[in-house]
This record gives sequence, structure tokens and C-alpha cells, in this order.
Amino acid sequence: MKRRILLLFPCFLIILAGCAHKEPVVRYLNPATLPKPNGYSHVVEVEGGRTLYVSGQIALDKDGALVGKGDLKTQTRQVFENLQSALRASGATLDHVVKITVFMTDVSDIQAFRDVRDTYFTQHHPASSLVQVSRLARPDLLIEIEAVAVIDPAK
Repeated sequence: MKRRILLLFPCFLIILAGCAHKEPVVRYLNPATLPKPNGYSHVVEVEGGRTLYVSGQIALDKDGALVGKGDLKTQTRQVFENLQSALRASGATLDHVVKITVFMTDVSDIQAFRDVRDTYFTQHHPASSLVQVSRLARPDLLIEIEAVAVIDPAK
């Protein structure tokens, strides 16, 4: 009986190690076979960690008041501030973001968005999608951003 237990013990350790949560390993990839990205990564590969899905954030302050009526840069800053607040609730920062989806009512002013985005993503550029929409939840909103982040499971 003892011999059988001793034989099973290494199997138990292997199974336990395979189930253990690991600190995430994140790789940002931009293959040479694709065009050079402007402020985003073509591929973000994640192994391990805990995934956070952040709902689309809009340019409302904590009291629900619009910030930056008619001003895309001001609205974009507020959206990123809201994203930071949402991530902070789970122990994350914008450095943990691996993917964003941006919804804009007019992509002709994309440079204004990029100027603000690049002040928030200073270490790594997440994978990114940009979609022009005819309208957001309120007619005075110009931008909405949702995010996916990956953090250490211990946090």
C-alpha cells in the first residue's frame, strides 16, 4: 500500500503543478509580413494570468456629467481616466491592457485620438480595433473604448 502511494505521489505533483495559476507572460508581436502598426500591436500573446473584460467607457465623470462636449481629445482623456479607474478596481493598470476596441463617431479625427492614447500607453501598445459608428449611447458622445487586460492571478 505504501509503495502504491509513493508511486502515485509524483503523478499528483505533476497534476497539481499543471493546475497552478501562473503569473502571466505577455508577448507583443508585430510580424515583418504585416505593415508597421501606428500605436498598437498586431498580436498580443498571453499565457497564464487572470483576464479582465472592461465594458465600454465613455466621457462621463463619476457624477454622470459629460466631459468635453464636442471635443474629441478631452473626451478621449476622460475615457482613459475611466478605464484606469475600472482597472484599478481589480488591481490592474493600463500596462495590463492587451486589447482595446475603440468606437468613434468620426474617424477623420483619428490623430486627436492617437495623440491622447499615446500618453496613456507608454510601455506596450495593446492590440487594437477601431470602428466608426453612426452614434453612441448619447448623441453628444464622440468616443467609447472597451478593454481586455491580463493580470497576475494573485492580485
